[in-house]
Amino acid sequence: MIRLPDSELDVMKAVWKCSSPMKRSDIETVLFKEKPMAVTTLLTLLTRLNEKGFIEIRKEGRHSLYIPVVDEHEYQTSLSRNFIERVFNGNLSAFASALSDGGLSKEEVEELRELLRSDQL
Repeated sequence: MIRLPDSELDVMKAVWKCSSPMKRSDIETVLFKEKPMAVTTLLTLLTRLNEKGFIEIRKEGRHSLYIPVVDEHEYQTSLSRNFIERVFNGNLSAFASALSDGGLSKEEVEELRELLRSDQL
């Protein structure tokens, strides 16, 4: 799966927060709280996301409805694996070491341990 540019990812995050199917105004309501942009820019980004296969656009009369095709967890999982492959040559030990050296707090380390113990990772 391809990595989305930041502006497209911002729009997808808003799409994932909305109930599907959604109108442009629903996306605007969520998106504009943190990332205000011109409506024309939003429409361009929605079109790009459709062309990349991340959303489906359905025409309903004069309105368009937007439906996410890729879910948030699927995107995160794919990008996480891709990141480990590209940056750490697929070596999870090197990734874990970098996380540790990066200043994880004791609470974060304990949270990771608990996730591993409970088989949630």
